[in-house]
Amino acid sequence: MTSLFSDEVVTRTAVQHVPLPDGGTLALLTLDNGHDHTKPTTFGPAGLFGISDALDAVEAGMEANGTRAVAVTGKPFVFAVGADLKGVGQVTERDQALAVARLGHDVFRRLGELPVPSFVFVNGAVMGGGLEIALHCTYRTISSGVPALALPECFLGLVPGWGGTYLLPRLVGPQAALQVMVDNALNQNRMLSGPKAFGLGVADAMFEPADFLERSVAWAADVLAGRVEVPRTDHTADAATWDGTVAAARKALDARLAGAAPAPARALDLVALARTADRDEAFAAEDEALADLIVSPQFRSGVYAFDLVQRRAKRPQGVPDKALARPVTSVGVVGAGLMASQLALLLVRRLQVPVALTDLDQARVDAGVARVHGEVDTLLGKGRVSPDQANRLKALVTGSTDLSVFADADLVVEAVFEEMSVKKQVLAGLEAVVRPDCVLATNTSSLSVEEMAADLAHPERMVGMHFFNPVAVMPLLEVVRAPRTDDATYATAFAVGKELRKTCVPVADAPAFVVNRLLIRLTSEVCEALDAGTPPEVVDAALRPLGLPMSPLVLLQLVGPAIALHVLESLHAAFPDRFTVSPSLQRIVEAGHPGVWSWDERGKPYLSDEVRALLPEPAAAPASAEDVLRRSLEALAQEARLLLDEGVVADPRDIDLCMITGAGWPFHLGGLLPLLDREGVAERVTGRRFLPPGVASLPA
Repeated sequence: MTSLFSDEVVTRTAVQHVPLPDGGTLALLTLDNGHDHTKPTTFGPAGLFGISDALDAVEAGMEANGTRAVAVTGKPFVFAVGADLKGVGQVTERDQALAVARLGHDVFRRLGELPVPSFVFVNGAVMGGGLEIALHCTYRTISSGVPALALPECFLGLVPGWGGTYLLPRLVGPQAALQVMVDNALNQNRMLSGPKAFGLGVADAMFEPADFLERSVAWAADVLAGRVEVPRTDHTADAATWDGTVAAARKALDARLAGAAPAPARALDLVALARTADRDEAFAAEDEALADLIVSPQFRSGVYAFDLVQRRAKRPQGVPDKALARPVTSVGVVGAGLMASQLALLLVRRLQVPVALTDLDQARVDAGVARVHGEVDTLLGKGRVSPDQANRLKALVTGSTDLSVFADADLVVEAVFEEMSVKKQVLAGLEAVVRPDCVLATNTSSLSVEEMAADLAHPERMVGMHFFNPVAVMPLLEVVRAPRTDDATYATAFAVGKELRKTCVPVADAPAFVVNRLLIRLTSEVCEALDAGTPPEVVDAALRPLGLPMSPLVLLQLVGPAIALHVLESLHAAFPDRFTVSPSLQRIVEAGHPGVWSWDERGKPYLSDEVRALLPEPAAAPASAEDVLRRSLEALAQEARLLLDEGVVADPRDIDLCMITGAGWPFHLGGLLPLLDREGVAERVTGRRFLPPGVASLPA
């Protein structure tokens, strides 16, 4: 088995016998992979065998050492973050996967079946198998400084299969357990802090980081001496609550993913079983689930997507040397509307430099500055910034109607109306007042950066920085290089993007770049179905089998029909054979409707009579949902291949990185391209796969 994990960074288990105040010792096992906190501790076969060997030694010496308890802790700042995903990703046979699952159980369960009580002292980040180690122990302490606790397996296409689905619901109840292992995992892998985990009952005691280990050992001694009692609730006794919680979670999961991702459904099956099963039965069921899922398409896609956002996102390809980037000590934002205000807030929070807003009149400027100040006050109210920080941030944000406030700016971002003539006029005015080395950036979502800069005296300092809405939430920043953008300008844009904590992807100057081009191509196909008389209910349900974050017509509503129409018209002008301007969409925009759907008081969508009148009469033989899905995927495959052929991005992985971080396409799909390869759409439409077999899939 260890040959499958040939590159395993082995976690060693050191044993120390700590004297207890009431006599005897506590055998303290410390997990450490020999690296600092930037390379967290993980478990492959060698690491698991090491834990087992350490437990063998402890049990063999219990009488000689007077061992009254066993405890496990981690290296500084990190407890453990679970299985070695790189190694697990090399497993290609179900029998191999089953062996990995059984090994984890065989080792971890020993901590709950020792002849003496076991403790875990969670001193740092703990996820996946690391948390499952803690669950196997009899008692748990946690540091209040723990930044992240999670069971992320369902996020990646697995289940917490080394005891998690059995032990956690029995410890904290099914509702809290499902929050951790399903809800949080599917909500962009949300983490819990130490205090929040303690509040859920995951740990029995919590101590401050400064003397965490000492106080944990002292607490363990008190438990052993009977001075501290740790009550336990039997959550299995209330069958109705347990079963009802699982049933409600199934209903919510089906509404969200429509069966597109098997892992969370398997997790629910295992939690349902956990109420009545014994350990052997529950752990065997986890073994079977892990064996199935490790060789599943969802897990392969999940690992591929995880690698994109954790590794490729941090090392964008084809970017000039960061040493060329110019320092940015003052920033300007042209525009004071909602998007501009969001940009200003992000810039001032991350860069901590003066940010000036401008607009056509003082009322708009004042409203924009007030919006930023209000958001800072909201952060203060949530405890995200201190009063001093809030005052400093608000003092750094100012506004004016005069572009001359940008005279000393190092970077100016324009965020005005998406109209070429308007943007060119703004840029001409900017060039007349800014310094020669000031970088000019546009937040355009679809227009040509080259054309925008054509009349500038120094077009080499023009760059596209396309942020996604909402700016504070969406990670992606498409950094657009026009033909005459110089290296210093491009490097500066990436340096700023990194400071803003964005996922920066280099893209060429092409209509709508990557995400909007693909999403608008999808919108074009959906609208064509509407124009052909396909009922909107059928159109909107067509993509449901993919488990996307929202349906196409709801996405249209979020973007705004007018904005979607504007970008669609731009793309139609560039590619009239592939992007059709929808008469139905035009009528909806002209009538001022916010979208196809209206919403009732329960938050349910319905088709109003007004919008129904704007759509064509239902066709005698309308397209089926399957037809709409097929045509949509074929259109996306064609457009993705063209993006690569045109050099808009240099690598297929950048398309998936953009779709995951800019459009919210889920990990279980791996973005877009693994889906198109897996379903055979890529080869059917373009004659070849996007990714080689073995990348986001099992080897051929």
